[in-house]
Amino acid sequence: MDSPHDIERANRAKRGSPFLNTDQAAAYLKISSRLLKRLRVTGEGPVFRRHCRFVQYHIDDLDAWSREHSARGIAR
Repeated sequence: MDSPHDIERANRAKRGSPFLNTDQAAAYLKISSRLLKRLRVTGEGPVFRRHCRFVQYHIDDLDAWSREHSARGIAR
């Protein structure tokens, strides 16, 4: 039995790929692609995948990374 989450993800995939390249992912996160590349190299960035020679970010991984790095609870 499909969960509502699975159905929603399938519908989103039908409309377009849930994978974004580095520039698209950076724009989605509202950071520079240079910063995203640096975070990838240091292992501090969102989960990414290599499809052949292309680096791809799944939109769910970007959302999860963003939630994990929210500024809530951090004293300034």
